[in-house]
Amino acid sequence: MRTNAFILLCLMGLSGLSAHAQTESRNETNAPKVNIGIKAGFNSTMFFIDHFTLGENELQDIQNNYKIGYFGAFFCRFNLKKHHFLQTEFSYNVSKGSISIPNDVNNAGLIDDNALVKTDIHSIDMPLLYGYKFVDAYPYGMAFFIGPKVAYAWEKHTKSKYSGFYQQGIKEEIRPFSFSGVVGLAVNVSNIFFDFRYEIGLHDWVQSITYDKTLTENPYNTQDISLKRRRNVLSFSVGVIF
Repeated sequence: MRTNAFILLCLMGLSGLSAHAQTESRNETNAPKVNIGIKAGFNSTMFFIDHFTLGENELQDIQNNYKIGYFGAFFCRFNLKKHHFLQTEFSYNVSKGSISIPNDVNNAGLIDDNALVKTDIHSIDMPLLYGYKFVDAYPYGMAFFIGPKVAYAWEKHTKSKYSGFYQQGIKEEIRPFSFSGVVGLAVNVSNIFFDFRYEIGLHDWVQSITYDKTLTENPYNTQDISLKRRRNVLSFSVGVIF
């Protein structure tokens, strides 16, 4: 009797394993090769200053002021073997931020008052991401992703406003294209997902800064303004994947 019971348990175990393997095989067979989705969320932009000079003088005690922006995106995911995937995106982003410079002893004589540079950037972003799903047990999932991103700034709606400087009519031109690296984590429950990511600016995105010398008093009308800064962005979004 004990032998028969043992054999019966073994057969039941093998039957269960076989059914599980068939289910996994069926899931892999029916898994779509391509998923599409939409998402929307918020971002916080941080400007990393490499240097900010007026003439030969470097401004000191520069502070980042974070502001909340927003974005919406459409994406397409190409599922590769096992847990790997590639994902392309097309998004419209509104990023906001500012930097402030106090009129303290370190900046005495360089600026007229506490200075502020407010920046609004409207851009179309296109990342290419490689991802790995290290949790993939329906309806739950978690994936890590990394990759490059190119952004095109919409010049008509992108601007920086300078205040507190002796120089008048300051105009900043940014490079139309900027490049960054993206790293992030996505968590999903069924077809609803949450996306957390950090974007690291790979280069200076300020092309040039000019001002109206005829309206600027001497000797400040002889000083060139040079600003090199990179844009880093922390973002969070909620979306649906089909």
